[in-house]
Amino acid sequence: MGDIPAVYTCDGKDTAPPLHWSGAPQGTKSFVLIVDDPDAPDPAAPKRVYVHWVLYDLPASATRLAEGVTGVGLPSGTREGVNDWDRTGYGGPCPPIGRHRYFFKLSALDTTLGDLGRAKKADVERAMQGHVLEAAELVGTYQHPPGTTKGR
Repeated sequence: MGDIPAVYTCDGKDTAPPLHWSGAPQGTKSFVLIVDDPDAPDPAAPKRVYVHWVLYDLPASATRLAEGVTGVGLPSGTREGVNDWDRTGYGGPCPPIGRHRYFFKLSALDTTLGDLGRAKKADVERAMQGHVLEAAELVGTYQHPPGTTKGR
């Protein structure tokens, strides 16, 4: 992926980037998408993984998420977990310091997970255990343009 365009960050519109995938393994019943940043707060001294987006029960027929997709535009049946802003939906990169890596992790599951309530990443990962057929990840990076001091 390389550099994440600013439009998908807090320096832009903070909307979800378009995502496309293909080649789901036989037996796929659903997908899980987790987007997180393992470099928080400072890539030189990371202390935690910051979660930006959690989606689960994406239907097996899904092959894409449209640019800027929100809850109502998600594929039918998709459930939203809670990110580290304690809300559902996408929260774009907004690193407090330095260049951070953002992992877009898509997992094909042999089941659907059902209603997990206000599920966080750990809840979804626990429910996924033993059900992952294949997984793929895309890594993008982002750093604020010179002269900006945004961060959250």
